[in-house]
Amino acid sequence: MKEARPENSATSIQVIERMMSLLDALASYPDPVSLKELSAVTNLHPSTAHRILNDLVLKRLVERSEPGAYRLGMRLLELGNIVKSRLSVREAAIDFMRALHRKTHQTVNLSVRQSDEIVYIDRAFSERSGMQVVRAIGGRAPLHLTSTGKLFLSIDEPKAVRAYATRTGLAGHNKNSITDLIKLERELSSVRASGCARDNEELELGVRCMAAGIRDDSGKLIAGLSISAPADRLQEEWTEDLMQTANQISLALGYIPGA
Repeated sequence: MKEARPENSATSIQVIERMMSLLDALASYPDPVSLKELSAVTNLHPSTAHRILNDLVLKRLVERSEPGAYRLGMRLLELGNIVKSRLSVREAAIDFMRALHRKTHQTVNLSVRQSDEIVYIDRAFSERSGMQVVRAIGGRAPLHLTSTGKLFLSIDEPKAVRAYATRTGLAGHNKNSITDLIKLERELSSVRASGCARDNEELELGVRCMAAGIRDDSGKLIAGLSISAPADRLQEEWTEDLMQTANQISLALGYIPGA
């Protein structure tokens, strides 16, 4: 037999649902909204809507911009900023990274830019991937030799890319490393066009990578998600899975495509 919900509990939930419907309605309007309009779109009786709105005004979740007109309050912005400050790209990414690893059975890396290098900050992998993890979490690598590093270079101005080349000398690690500025610029143009960057055994012989960018709520590129695999195992069909996963992490961080 189903246990009956206490009446006061049901009433509390109903009030929360009505409050959220009013907040959602206010969020859908760019300008202040009248009580009459809010009552109509939420299917709440005007007296009920008015009572809840008054309580929300007292808590600064809603502002009364003029008599009978309402808009979202600054308290929501304050709370939103607190949530944003506590968001961690690692926390947002890890479950998605594990899912991508389960699908590809290859190492999935999360890395960020620090000056002229990328830093690996998290990883999803298993011994079954068949590839030894060369760089541990916290390890660094040059931007121009890594797939994620190329993502970050691709958003730099041409002048900044030339300055990077001058500072680093575009030092290579092996015969596949890009050490020529013109070739690097051509590679970065391809990255901008496709949204996906590659490392074709440029950092480590026998290892190929592909990377897609992760953006925050302002649209800023803040990290790269990459798949690393033995050179003969990296599959092109993973590109779509990689880019979709990076986008899911971006959405979890508040990114709005096209905004």
